[in-house]
Amino acid sequence: MTQTVKFYQTGTLTVGNRLLDEARRTVQSSIDRSNALTSGHRACQGCGEALGARYAIDAAMRATQGNLVCVNATGCLEVFTTPYPETSWQVPWLHSLFGNAAAVAAGVAAAMRVKGKPNVRVVAQGGDGGTTDIGFGCLSGMFERNDDVLYICYDNEGYMNTGVQRSSATPPAARTATTPAVGEAPGNVFGTGKNVPRIAMAHNIPYVATASVADLHDLEAKVTKAMGIHGARYIHIMVPCPLGWGSASHDTVKLARLAVECGLFPLFEAEHGEVTASRPIRRKVPVTDYLKPQKRFAHLFNPDNPNGGEAIARLQAMANANMRRYDLLRDEEAV
Repeated sequence: MTQTVKFYQTGTLTVGNRLLDEARRTVQSSIDRSNALTSGHRACQGCGEALGARYAIDAAMRATQGNLVCVNATGCLEVFTTPYPETSWQVPWLHSLFGNAAAVAAGVAAAMRVKGKPNVRVVAQGGDGGTTDIGFGCLSGMFERNDDVLYICYDNEGYMNTGVQRSSATPPAARTATTPAVGEAPGNVFGTGKNVPRIAMAHNIPYVATASVADLHDLEAKVTKAMGIHGARYIHIMVPCPLGWGSASHDTVKLARLAVECGLFPLFEAEHGEVTASRPIRRKVPVTDYLKPQKRFAHLFNPDNPNGGEAIARLQAMANANMRRYDLLRDEEAV
């Protein structure tokens, strides 16, 4: 009697995964992983930032053969990975203030040059609060000077560590502690916020990219490319936050994928101020597919909210504009 052997685990370095073609293997499947961010941290279940940081810094470690220093702004990532006197980082790591990670990283890069260690590369990282708001001035200065630093923003669209307050990366209509779902136009106000990848492009720096934890192959490829370039570089990674978004912890990757597939978070690359590549949408979905699983948008679907439909239509229009701007539909019919 014969029995068919089935391999169910293909997400880690298992026999089943090694039987797959390399192109089909997950990024977890290599024995060369550096595990720059290891177990024991205190992130929430389903934390997109923990996932994004692990893969981004692992890719940077491999690209530099381990010659890497990380500078971390205050925020969720710093708090849940380094509760004194413990740390989950397996890489030289510095904690800066909330607003000066870019400046501190520029100083570290300068120090490495002075010490005759130009092969030691520097990555600065922070959340959207420490990047788009509090650290925006230092970040712009780093771009303007073209300092040899890769800055990574892990965007969970709010100040999640301090109670889910609005940031300039919070999307329109989203409910936060400071943009409650009350009044005629509940949630965050339309027409506010910053598009930092576009602002980075306006500085004419060598490399700008957006990435998502829903596509780790793409994320790692962009980090690897960035580490092969000298000068100021910026990568903006979407990292869903189950706590702040009011979503199920097991839906983190699903939501990140829906944000891309509906067009609200376009994936693209730019060099010296010009878009050079974009990742087409594989299966176009309406923005409602992305909004409904999140409690921060629940008021948009409340029958007692007469303006919910208008807000959804405006969000869909924003997604459609992204599809046109970055040519996300390719050969499909125009939006």
